[in-house]
Amino acid sequence: MAGRRRGRTGRGWDAAPPRARQSDEDPSTGSAWRQRGGLRAGATTQRRTDGNNPGVADGAPEKPVDPAERAREICLRQLAVRPRTRAELAVALRKNGISAEVAAEVLERYGEVGIIDDMAFAQAWVTSRHHGRGLARKALAGELRRKGVDVDAVGAALDELDPETEAQTARALVERKLRTEQPGKSEALFRRLVGVLARKGYPAGLAIRVVKEAIAERAESESDAAGFDAADFDAAGLDADLLELEAADAEAHDTD
Repeated sequence: MAGRRRGRTGRGWDAAPPRARQSDEDPSTGSAWRQRGGLRAGATTQRRTDGNNPGVADGAPEKPVDPAERAREICLRQLAVRPRTRAELAVALRKNGISAEVAAEVLERYGEVGIIDDMAFAQAWVTSRHHGRGLARKALAGELRRKGVDVDAVGAALDELDPETEAQTARALVERKLRTEQPGKSEALFRRLVGVLARKGYPAGLAIRVVKEAIAERAESESDAAGFDAADFDAAGLDADLLELEAADAEAHDTD
């Protein structure tokens, strides 16, 4: 049919040109190489890795890790969770195999720039734990010493907690406990409330006085107030309780 082009027969003048072989073209530029013997067109190469150091090509030299840089990373990860004392960070560095010399250098530098500040830590700790948990000076001092804060920083932080504030916090704790107790006279209740304050670090004399006052005021506001006499608690062994708690305070102070 006129005007219609015949298909190639594969022979003679209209035969298709031979396909390029892998060796006929440069692998870096030949599309035929990529399609037949090499990668597909558009594919990307992938770096070989070994099991010991993923992401590093076989045979490539491993870059040495700077101990100081690793120590800084450990400290920053610890501080990202919560504030830490110098002693706490030193323990974390030691557990991660950082030498004492490198740890001291990094911690000293962090102290100079204010990233580590045991004094600020102690002040914030006292404020948070006293108002949040109702802990008294004795309990707070023990916690700070266990965290490695030095004696001077502990004393300065506790000086901001005056006795009046401590007594008000103790009274609030007792009143909160009393709201869940049944009304009436109970020596067991008295001893239980004194024990609550003692475990939070309040002095024995303050604990007994606050509990007596709170129970007496509660009884006066109850309908059965006539059946309550605050003086009865004096005969229930208050002096013995006071001596026992004070002895426990002295013993705990000696062991600290």
